[in-house]
Amino acid sequence: MTPTTVLTVAGSDSGGGAGIQADLKVFAALGAYGTSVLTAVTAQNTRGVDAVLPLPPQTVTEQLDSVLSDFTVRAVKTGMLGTPAVAEAIAEAAVAGRLPQLVVDPVLVATSGHRLGVVAAVERLLPYGRVATPNSAEAAALTGAPVTNVAEMTTAARALASGGPEWVIVTGGDVDAGDEAVDVLHGPDGTTLLRAPRVPTRHSHGTGCSFSAAIAVRLALGDPVPVAVTAAKEYVTRALTGARDWELGAGRGPLDHFGWSG
Repeated sequence: MTPTTVLTVAGSDSGGGAGIQADLKVFAALGAYGTSVLTAVTAQNTRGVDAVLPLPPQTVTEQLDSVLSDFTVRAVKTGMLGTPAVAEAIAEAAVAGRLPQLVVDPVLVATSGHRLGVVAAVERLLPYGRVATPNSAEAAALTGAPVTNVAEMTTAARALASGGPEWVIVTGGDVDAGDEAVDVLHGPDGTTLLRAPRVPTRHSHGTGCSFSAAIAVRLALGDPVPVAVTAAKEYVTRALTGARDWELGAGRGPLDHFGWSG
């Protein structure tokens, strides 16, 4: 059978743990054929981001046109956009109906603290998303309000959903909720809390990229959003668990995308 095609529009991670590289690993792990459009090249590893080179909007558009003219893409996820001009180019494609099942991962700040995107770029694209997947820091940046607990995550999810995306899930891996990792999903069916055991590990580089990529695959395969999000959370929990004892790099290591650790 011909595999389902999914597209990622994001930055490159030279360390392989996040960005385009992580997205393509997730696509392959979950049985989809991955295509890609690079928005930026970064110099980074598990310790942090050393440099970012945004690509010209024309180059991004040319990549996008090339992929979409030849492949039947069933779902699209965006990550690091880099500049408002690149976001505008992607938004134009979304307005034209060329980006089905769009999952917007509003990458604004890396775990190292290095800024990878600007709020204006993400805001330009959010209204066209089927699903938006901000973490607590990104939700705070986009709403202008603190997001430090589950109640504030819920408020942020509702506020962001009112601005465009059909569904918003604010991920709570960085929010203190005891032994649980709690995410807040808000959409047409109301608000739902998704809970999973918190995985004690420092190896969490690329968690957000992997989560949104997994959602995109499940949407491409026909899952409704709540089912896709639940499956993606289960996948990321397994990937975190598998890599918790790895020693790849000296900082925050990557996930076990392929289940190598069983």
